[in-house]
Amino acid sequence: MKFFIDTANLDQIKEAQDLGILDGVTTNPSLMAKEGISGKEAINQHYIDICNISDGDVSAEVLSTTYEEMIKEGEELAALHERIVVKIPMIKDGVKALKYFSDKGIKTNCTLIFSAGQALLAAKAGATYVSPFLGRLDDISVDGLNLIEEIRVIFDNYAFDTEILAASIRSPMHIINCAKIGADVITSPLASILNLLKHPLTDSGLAQFVADSKKLG
Repeated sequence: MKFFIDTANLDQIKEAQDLGILDGVTTNPSLMAKEGISGKEAINQHYIDICNISDGDVSAEVLSTTYEEMIKEGEELAALHERIVVKIPMIKDGVKALKYFSDKGIKTNCTLIFSAGQALLAAKAGATYVSPFLGRLDDISVDGLNLIEEIRVIFDNYAFDTEILAASIRSPMHIINCAKIGADVITSPLASILNLLKHPLTDSGLAQFVADSKKLG
């Protein structure tokens, strides 16, 4: 399973890259705003800066909602760097845009997926990734993991190349459960990934090893 980090913070991206487990980055306008990045030129430069840190795919989101505008904006984003993946919303014109970019050989990430039917349409249109938002489904008492299981079955039935990118990850257990049910990718805040490192028995065991090593002089 690939690990993407969901942020626009360059320091966090570098930390994940240095850890040796980073496969890509996802970001969005809200995350850009959180880092104080605004304006088209600054946002585009920030995408380039992210690509210069990460070795993997970097999802860059279009802000438009009509087919023509999404095509124009998506082509501009794809031209920024060879590892840019154009992030497209799951709407009717978005599906049309997915097909256009697929035919052009431009990678895409279909975002805001909340049903198996939406994921199926995106895969049929040639999306590189589909992003089911499991945490947001959990927030309204719907099992987000069940959605990922449904998509996995459908994609396996028909050998779709589209990868399942589990988004809206809220905890280390989300990551573990996504790995169990076969998500191709998770995108998560750095904190949830780092929490996978933690276990009290590891801490107590290491403390004992250190104490014993001191006895050895």
